[in-house]
Amino acid sequence: MTGLMENFLEQGFVVVENVLDPQDDLQPIVDDYAARLDEYARQLYDAGKIGARYDDLPFNQRFMRVIAESRQPWSQFFDISLPQSGITVDTPLHLSEVVFDLLRAPRLLDLVEQLVGPEILSNPIQHVRIKPPQAVVPPELRRGLAAQTDWHQDQGVALPEADESDVLTVWLPVTDATEENGCLCVIPGSHRGDLSTHCPGGIDGGLHIPAPLLGGTPVALPMRRGSVLLMHRRTQHASLPNVSGDIRWSFDLRYQPVGQPTGRSAFPAFIARSRANPGRELHDFRAWADAWQDARRCLACGEMPRFNRWDGSAPVCA
Repeated sequence: MTGLMENFLEQGFVVVENVLDPQDDLQPIVDDYAARLDEYARQLYDAGKIGARYDDLPFNQRFMRVIAESRQPWSQFFDISLPQSGITVDTPLHLSEVVFDLLRAPRLLDLVEQLVGPEILSNPIQHVRIKPPQAVVPPELRRGLAAQTDWHQDQGVALPEADESDVLTVWLPVTDATEENGCLCVIPGSHRGDLSTHCPGGIDGGLHIPAPLLGGTPVALPMRRGSVLLMHRRTQHASLPNVSGDIRWSFDLRYQPVGQPTGRSAFPAFIARSRANPGRELHDFRAWADAWQDARRCLACGEMPRFNRWDGSAPVCA
């Protein structure tokens, strides 16, 4: 860990290997999502969208087979956050105790603490991304969490209220991330610049930084499962397309000091660690799940708030 802060401040990111144990920390996630996939396959089979449940296949092969045959959107069923539009009381959301345990994993928080301090808030801008090979995904579904991610800064997908919040991105692969299966790319040092204009309509259908505003030479970051990428909120980054024969599976989580705005106040945050007052920490999985379910009900029944600052009117977006 020597020089962690120095490297982070210099480059805008740092990769730390062997943070999470593949068996103790990641295998419960794999088992948990295998059960979630089983539920998804049963629903599709009962609806006549697939001809079999394929429960004899390993997770990766089963996932790809179900996605290719059903041609149905899948990302939200497996995600750990709500979408930014179209929320109903039935919008799927994966709120398992195993995911909650990952958000609070002690070795992960020990690492986060070195960069944001001992009072740690779990920011609700968080996702799981299970990306099959691009060739498996029907063209109409190559968007959002299912797609290659275009160039952006994580500060750019939050509201201006959080521009001064020290939000740290924590990206971790559940499967090895390689250049072939779509690992992340970053532009070293780009965090030292300002927030770039983001334009709608990127390759993933979301916001992206136009090429003239990119701040340097990208480098790819292949990572082994168990390693963790820590990234500054203004570091420009993207992902490569998955041109392999297997899935690429990752979580992107965010943490910040307690007391700072999250940039997405409609979604629930929680105190993951407090050295000063441990009684403030959330340990109750059900309270965390209830908070997300309450947010879903409120958003489904009320007016949708604004989730980002960009409207595409900047000249560079033309």
